[in-house]
Amino acid sequence: MKLSTRARYGLKALVDLGLHCETEAVSIQSISDRQGISVSYLEQLMAKLKKAGLVESTRGACGGYRLGRPAEEISVGDVLRVLEGSLEAAQCSGMDAEQSCERKDICVTKYVWKRINDSITEAVDTMMLSQLIEESRKKQQERV
Repeated sequence: MKLSTRARYGLKALVDLGLHCETEAVSIQSISDRQGISVSYLEQLMAKLKKAGLVESTRGACGGYRLGRPAEEISVGDVLRVLEGSLEAAQCSGMDAEQSCERKDICVTKYVWKRINDSITEAVDTMMLSQLIEESRKKQQERV
């Protein structure tokens, strides 16, 4: 499974937002400056994240973005699904009861794909944005 820049940059932007939105909304420009992501690309990502309720926006002079929910309630899986869609490394019609596969009764490779997909789901759904924010804080303190 290979994640696109959409997922990688979106996750970086949310970690940055989580680090800096405690007292006030964070502008896209400030995220762009810190993360090296273009403003126009961030606007596209934030629009998707806002539609999914993962971020909120405020207009005006003191406007910007905040997390839409506490970081402890946002999993990496939530973010990746919004930005990437399905996280399945392999799609197999033999695993889906609604699809038909003429060999699903005798095929054993579907168990490999299911196990891989389940492992990915477990990993991203148990890793929370708050953990990444905390890890980022530690890394920043180590540099000081």
